[in-house]
Parts: sequence; C-alpha cells; structure tokens
Amino acid sequence: MNILLINHYAGNPKLGMEFRPYYLGREWVKSGNKVMIIGGSFSHLRKQQPTSTEENIEGIKYRWIPLKPYKGNGIGRIRSMFDFVRKLWFRYKRYLGDFKPDVVIASSTYPLDIYPAHRIAKHYGAKLVYEVHDLWPLSPVELGGYSKYHPFIMVMQAAEDYCYRHADKVVSLLPNALEHMKERGMDEKKFAYIPNGYIPEEWENPQNPPHEIVDLIVKSKEEGKFVIMYAGGHAISNALDFFLDAMKMVEDNNVIALMIGNGQEKERLRKRTEVEGIENVIFLNPVKKDEIPGTLGLADALYIGWKKNPLYRFGICPNKLFDYMMAAKPIIHSVAAPNDWVKDGNCGISVEAENSQELAKAIKELSQWSSERLKETGERGKAYCRKMFKYSDQADKFLRVLQIN
Repeated sequence: MNILLINHYAGNPKLGMEFRPYYLGREWVKSGNKVMIIGGSFSHLRKQQPTSTEENIEGIKYRWIPLKPYKGNGIGRIRSMFDFVRKLWFRYKRYLGDFKPDVVIASSTYPLDIYPAHRIAKHYGAKLVYEVHDLWPLSPVELGGYSKYHPFIMVMQAAEDYCYRHADKVVSLLPNALEHMKERGMDEKKFAYIPNGYIPEEWENPQNPPHEIVDLIVKSKEEGKFVIMYAGGHAISNALDFFLDAMKMVEDNNVIALMIGNGQEKERLRKRTEVEGIENVIFLNPVKKDEIPGTLGLADALYIGWKKNPLYRFGICPNKLFDYMMAAKPIIHSVAAPNDWVKDGNCGISVEAENSQELAKAIKELSQWSSERLKETGERGKAYCRKMFKYSDQADKFLRVLQIN
C-alpha cells in the first residue's frame, strides 16, 4: 500500500515534534508499505527545521513545502497554514512525483489540509482519511474566546464539516470525540480511536541523565527526602500553580519537587517560589529526549496535571504519561477527563483537577508508602503501557482502518 500522510508540523527524531507521523510511518514501512510524508519547511514545534526540500529517513520519503518562518500563535502562523494548503493544492504533483497513493491522510492540527488531500485522493483514486489531533475550530472558540462567527472560525468550521462529509474514515486521538463529530454530521461508522504510543527501543538503553540532576537527587535521598518530579512544558495548561500550592502544604513532610523543562510560565513560576518562600521546589533545565528514561527513573514519584478545560470532555492523549508509565514510577494525576490511564492502570493516585488540597494529600500519602509498594505500583503502570500503547500495535490498528472497502 502507498500511504501519503499530510501533516504541516510533521517531525522526526532529528527535527523534533511532531513525532506521530514518523513513528507511524516507520512502522508502516516495516510492514512492507511505501510511505510519503508532506510537511512544511517551518514549524514552531520543531527544535530545528529541515535543510533540504526532500529527504529519506528510515524508508520514509519526506517532502517539505517551503514556508516562511513565524513566531508563536499569531497572524504569522495563520498565514503559514494558508500558504501550506495553497501550495499543496496547486503543486501536489510536483511534491508527489511518481508516488501514487492508495490512501491519503490529512493529519495537520487544523482541518484546512482536507481540501488538497481530497483533491489528491480524487486524482489518484485513493481513499481519504482525516486524522484528528485537536478539535478545530472548537479549540480556539472554547480556549481562545473566539466567536463562532469570526471569519477565521467560520472558515475552519466549514473545513471540519467538509472532513466529516468526505473522508472515508476519521481517526481520532481523543476517545470521546465521536458525539461531537456526529453532531457535525459524520456517520459514526467512519470513526476509529487510535491514541499515541511509546517506542520500546527508546527504553532499552537509556542515556545517563545530566550530572547536576543525578548529584541533586543522590544528595536529596541521602537526606531522606522523597523526590517527586515533573518533566515537561511549563505552560498554563499544565496547571503547575496548583502543584506549587500543594507543595507549600507539604513543606514539613520531607518532600522535594524537581521541575524539569522549559516554557512560557517557567520564569513566573520560579519567581513565585522565591516570593512565597516555597523552598521544596527546584527548577532545572530540560533534558534531551534520550535522557528522559534515565532521568525519570531517578524519581520516587512523578506528577502530571491538567486545567479544568471544557475540551477535555472529549478525552486526553498525553505523551508524557507514556514516559511516566514506562519509567515504572507511581504517578500523581490531577485530571478532569473521561479517560484516565493512571486509574485504568492502577499505577498511582488520581485527584480532581485544580484541587491543591487533594493534590497535597496524594503527595503526602505517596511519600509514606514503602519502597515495595512504590515499586509495585510503578511496575503496574509499565505493564499497562506495554499492553495498551506500543506504537507498532497502534500502527497495525491504523493499517486495519486503511483497509477501506
């Protein structure tokens, strides 16, 4: 099967996020399929940008549509969206060359790429699949406060509805998105839920963590401290203020929190700990992707939290939880969503989102567990992740979806 995946923000290990197109594509190639990924030459999500118009990575053909750089989520990003879609619409034969797809997957976060994807599918007699990461335009409406009558939102709404009408299948990373899609006119028979996953080999030979982290944790444990770790983005959506509130409440319980990562909120949060005298929270630099397994493995427990976001009623798909579970550490999950893998895998304590008191209670409880109980709980999470979320299994599920009659 020849599979064309269109994702404006597609990445790979060399470039950085998004990783899903690469991970799926690599597994599809292993299964004997031919894969082409078309992405933009610039993405705000990547750590570096491609330096050529095309490349071959582990059998995946990448084609990069030239785009101007932009910053953040402003008008520059919107221009880039339309530029990507416009160029693909008019020049798809140039980008595809002699590649003739059997299936075309429209997979960018925003739904506009459905238009060139549908055109390509019709030209080659291919099947059309729409992959949903976030629900646009519902996300900017409910999070950004846009009116549903804003011209940009109306354009996006028309594109989303077009997706549900014309796609042969709709693959969602969100487990409870079906009801929304049906309300927009989609036949529920088109729906398939396929979340992200983990790569086993990334956990087989973990790289050593940075020395400063190792030394800090060794010293803390020698002092008898319980080490809870957060590793990831420092953004409003991560609800880290509630975590700081909870840490203030456990200052007498010999618990220390390590906050590893970067983000727009990091400096504000760091200053907050200084002003309020929260001495049991330490901010550290981010670690490389291949250092994550070894770094997480040094902690006694791990934390992940969410805001009370109305969009989470459709479910969540956090990559961070795969790393946390594979690290075999108990997880404190502060969440308000219908799917909770920590609860399902019995691998930690789940509490209500934005509830600092319950969060502090969970931290205190974990800090009093025996080492045997901590280990058993963490191992359950690892076993659950191995059973449910291996990327090769997710790719196989996707291939079965692509066997469209």
